[in-house]
Amino acid sequence: MADNSFSDGVPSDALEAAKNASNTEKLTDQVMQNPQVLAALQERLDNVSHTPSSYIETLPKAVKRRINALKQLQVKCAHIEAKFYEEVHDLERKYAALYQPLFDKRREFITGDVEPTDAESEWHSENEEEDKLAGDVKSKVVIAEKEVATAEEPNPKGIPEFWFTIFRNVDMLSELVQEYDEPILKHLQDIKVKFSDPGQPMSFVLEFHFEPNDYFTNSVLTKTYKMKSEPDKADPFSFEGPEIVDCDGCVIDWKKGKNVTVKTIKKKQKHKGRGTVRTITKQVPNDSFFNFFSPLKASGDGESLDEDSEFTLASDFEIGHFFRERIVPRAVLYFTGEAIEDDDNVRGQGCPEGQLGVPWWRGTGQGWSGTLGGLRAECQPVLGGPRVLAVSCLLPLSFG
Repeated sequence: MADNSFSDGVPSDALEAAKNASNTEKLTDQVMQNPQVLAALQERLDNVSHTPSSYIETLPKAVKRRINALKQLQVKCAHIEAKFYEEVHDLERKYAALYQPLFDKRREFITGDVEPTDAESEWHSENEEEDKLAGDVKSKVVIAEKEVATAEEPNPKGIPEFWFTIFRNVDMLSELVQEYDEPILKHLQDIKVKFSDPGQPMSFVLEFHFEPNDYFTNSVLTKTYKMKSEPDKADPFSFEGPEIVDCDGCVIDWKKGKNVTVKTIKKKQKHKGRGTVRTITKQVPNDSFFNFFSPLKASGDGESLDEDSEFTLASDFEIGHFFRERIVPRAVLYFTGEAIEDDDNVRGQGCPEGQLGVPWWRGTGQGWSGTLGGLRAECQPVLGGPRVLAVSCLLPLSFG
């Protein structure tokens, strides 16, 4: 067989390399003659050369020294800001005590323990003129017929299914409720928010008060959200206000056969040795609103959570904050749907999806990542941290 690896004494692979080099050189010449390509390359170079960090590197040492002094001042500002939020928490606690008598009376009206007076029941509707016209028409109806209708009108105690109706009205909550949760939630009589005592670590507790029922023996179910308001020693410039860092639930004392958070399944199991098949039953987790009281724990050992866990934890924080800032203070408006209509109107005015009425948690990169962080309001800060008015979108809260 002829040896073709050499041509006129020159190895063939050397010839091939020379040919490729020539082609590359021609291609490079063509590219460098293209003004659009040259402009794009120049833009890339300009962007690289004009980044803030590259600019700082060019400064004299004396200027860099002064910049370091500014950073020390910034850290001191962060610690002052942390103290500000601690005092805001104290103010929230103070005013929560002023709200509570009104919320207690609200509960009495809802449960029917107290009947409101005529003065307390008077309310001037925005559609008062329409109501007056409707009343004039009704006045022409035979009085006897009106008396019969009034006699037949039911008069239930209090406001039946008040809190359950709120759960149904609010999408964020209704998504958590399964069909088998509904009869339990109809026994819910009140939801309260309690702030941590002076001198104690910053936190708030959601209390769900139930009347006696056939499902569990607890009269109150609790969910505690732990917060911190201090700059991170390793990264003080990341401080943006109080953070929810963890949450604790409570043990639900379910009555026998009434635990909706688990379900029993049957599974066939084959014996490896004898080959016989038997049917076993086991309990597995079940979707339920009441899993809200058995939350995922935040990682406290420095290890990062997986993406699904971080998303679940962020959602939990979001719901807890929504109860605290929206549902409990404005319960009647979520019962009637007026607060939901206000939220929809704000969204129609350009409030981004996910920023309306509830905090939204942003991650870094794909999915959810980073540390548990920041109840920082950047859109419309008001006293008390991240809050929302009827005509404002809720401020973004950072998650990471």
